[in-house]
Amino acid sequence: MSVEWIRGEGYYANSYVSGGILVDAGNYPMSYEKFKDKIDTIVITHCHFDHIAHLKEAAQMCDAEICIHEADTGGLLDDSKSLSVMFSERSPGIVPDRILRDGDIVGNYEVIHTPGHTKGCICLYDRGSKDLISGDTVFTDGDFGRFDFPGGSVEALKTSIKRLSLLDVEGLYPGHGMPVKSGGSRHISAALHSLEISYL
Repeated sequence: MSVEWIRGEGYYANSYVSGGILVDAGNYPMSYEKFKDKIDTIVITHCHFDHIAHLKEAAQMCDAEICIHEADTGGLLDDSKSLSVMFSERSPGIVPDRILRDGDIVGNYEVIHTPGHTKGCICLYDRGSKDLISGDTVFTDGDFGRFDFPGGSVEALKTSIKRLSLLDVEGLYPGHGMPVKSGGSRHISAALHSLEISYL
């Protein structure tokens, strides 16, 4: 299934639309407006404010259910967990409709729990198209998400990226930076190598 990239503005994260799914909602709702009639589900890759800033407005505009991993639900309500204070903002104050766990299926995507950046980070993998929407776990420039925020762990991140490195990934769609439509596994391998040699 095709993945539409909605470029993150400034500090705010990329969003993606695939089928009826919007992934992450940090951007202004006008950036999703042309998709509003087909979006019925919003999946949040993790609870940091740059990914959830406009979640409430997006959910209302699209009449969509909100999904997030069970370990990150608190960030939708708690300013310290969402890091919204770093943006001089408040968490959206919203309760999710669906709690996600490792192995769940949303549309064409398998939920892969990838803690390390936060405790509840997830990636979404389409085994048919080999597309991976990776949030802030791994990026396309051989980089990886920070692990020095509350709930972060370098060891958990290593384990998560090792797990992703076992997948056959073509399209890699990260939370920040440019996505790629092919060769995603190479970017994941580069990130894993960088992480392992930098943080033994």
